[in-house]
Amino acid sequence: MEFLEDKLLQYIEDNTEQEPEVLKKLYRETYANVLVPRMIAGHYQGRVISMLSKMIKPKQILEIGTYTGYSAICWAEGLVAGGMVHSIDINEEIKDMVDRYIEEAGIRNNVTQYIGNALSIIPQINETFDIVYIDADKENYSNYFDEVIDKVHAGGFIIADNVLWSGKVLETSDTRDEDTEALVAYSKKIREDDRVENVLLPIRDGLLVARKK
Repeated sequence: MEFLEDKLLQYIEDNTEQEPEVLKKLYRETYANVLVPRMIAGHYQGRVISMLSKMIKPKQILEIGTYTGYSAICWAEGLVAGGMVHSIDINEEIKDMVDRYIEEAGIRNNVTQYIGNALSIIPQINETFDIVYIDADKENYSNYFDEVIDKVHAGGFIIADNVLWSGKVLETSDTRDEDTEALVAYSKKIREDDRVENVLLPIRDGLLVARKK
């Protein structure tokens, strides 16, 4: 589901800063060679991510769900000197592609990649994060939040993608599939957790931004 008509979406993109050439190239290759290419962030959402990173000026970012590396490159644009994006993905098959684009973007020293189960890997990363970005298997969103909340600075952010899930979150509980049910539960969990304040942004497929108090 597109929440805005095509002409308005085009107007928004036309009035948003263009993505760097390396990201345009990565976007094209993802659509040409990788399964489910619509998972990539893309121009508009990527520029939103980049802007958020530049506003927050993070030292340490945790990204749960690397895919082809587009969003990791965007997050890295706002890192302070010596900062690091820790990016986890379960799919080893596209790691070489991610490596190529991380190298081409000139951020090899600012991205650490992990392959495997995020719930097992997160406790092994001995850092406190300014930003956590959740964009992986939907059924584990709540588990990821529980795993990272104590590893986020006061004033830090946990940002979850796909929380509108193409509008499926509006379906009745008896018709929702498991992923939709998990996303509805995640949004409710964040709304009711007094350790964070939150806002749901209707950007692309929904970004739920939670700030740790």
